[in-house]
Amino acid sequence: MRSILIANPKGGSGKTTLATNLAGYLASLRETVCLWDLDRQQSAMEWLKLRPKDVPPIIRLDERDSAPRKAEWLVLDSPAGLHGKRLTEMVKQASKVLVPIMPSVFDIAATRDFLGALAEEKAVRKHRAFVGVVGTRVDPRTRAATQLITYLREHDMPLVGWLRDTQLYANAAFMGLSIFDVAPWQSEREAPFWQPIIDWVRAE
Repeated sequence: MRSILIANPKGGSGKTTLATNLAGYLASLRETVCLWDLDRQQSAMEWLKLRPKDVPPIIRLDERDSAPRKAEWLVLDSPAGLHGKRLTEMVKQASKVLVPIMPSVFDIAATRDFLGALAEEKAVRKHRAFVGVVGTRVDPRTRAATQLITYLREHDMPLVGWLRDTQLYANAAFMGLSIFDVAPWQSEREAPFWQPIIDWVRAE
């Protein structure tokens, strides 16, 4: 089973949107996907409760559960404020770490130390876990996006994709859906933005 950690200590960065839609995409491939929500708010678990029976299933996990042997993916939605020993424990479990960042001066500043801490984690330094950044709630053609790209290049951190600011994510979430569960005509503008993220996640 391959584990994908979604992490950023700052609240409101888009962790749950990224986690639920990543899980939804992998499930749409008929692969066995587990979702573990470590945030106190349990937003991802509330989303799962709303999930209809006629869409690809996603298995709920918590500390009391063991993933089924057939499981191929575990997506971990981490809590805000993640740091220290807890961060180390979670990075050890992951093959990939996705860090969603809104491209504002405030969000970049708030995440700077976290990215530095991630880079120093033994699992990352030994190339047992790989870190990638996703720009969230932004059009990649904007000045804000350019600023984020420049910042990440200066710190040798890969930008693996973008999630645009659109109501599609919120509207789908109200029904327990990812954008990969809605009609193709509804998601045709956003789905292509996911392909680089998916390619990075699935790369060996």
